[in-house]
Amino acid sequence: MKNYKLTIQYDGTSYCGWQIQKNCPTIQQIITDSIQILVRKEINLIGSGRTDSGVHALGQVANFKIDEPLDLYKFKFSLNSVLPKDISVLTIEEVGEEFHARFDAKKRTYMYLFSKFKSPFYKNYSSHLFHKVNVENINLLTKALCKKDDFISFSKTGSDEPNTICTIHDARWKDNKSFLLFRIEADRYLRGMVRAIVGTLLKLDKEKKDIGSLYEIISSKNRENAGFSVPAKGLFLYKVRY
Repeated sequence: MKNYKLTIQYDGTSYCGWQIQKNCPTIQQIITDSIQILVRKEINLIGSGRTDSGVHALGQVANFKIDEPLDLYKFKFSLNSVLPKDISVLTIEEVGEEFHARFDAKKRTYMYLFSKFKSPFYKNYSSHLFHKVNVENINLLTKALCKKDDFISFSKTGSDEPNTICTIHDARWKDNKSFLLFRIEADRYLRGMVRAIVGTLLKLDKEKKDIGSLYEIISSKNRENAGFSVPAKGLFLYKVRY
């Protein structure tokens, strides 16, 4: 059995996220269907993690297994020819049969992009920032998130995940003339976690709250105590580390 690892980019604007759903176009379904057209048999495409509706990816990772070997150069070219323009396979490589894109992932990095001005070119890939952010202050708040903890306060309401413990390895904001960028790296994420964290940090900074307020939100284990969720269009799955 051959096991193939894909690195994928996609514009999530027109899709209901990564995971296959009924009566709704998803990235996983489109890629699965495209691979099956080429190999003429059913495959099980496993992603490193689910991205929500409207979220993009610069470095999603997936794998699938098949009996016969593939000509990787030819297969990558053919697959990209079949896929729509908003989905692209960057690399494909053969890996060990035991490799699992989801369970073997050690760290996943997301980025969130804010534009400081209205632009027709960034409207699908960033949120417009309407107020000035104190970057030094918000980075102090953000640093307090870098630990192993129960982050259920930032999980989408109605989620039924049995394990809500995550380890955030790094999180920070970077500012330049045109954009404000948030970057976070963790071992795993709860549903809607990154967007809720970003919205909460912005709210705390705007209200000039201190780290104690953030700790209170985390310890409450109540989504209602956290801030708003920022729009999906500014969020990118940047990299998956193994």
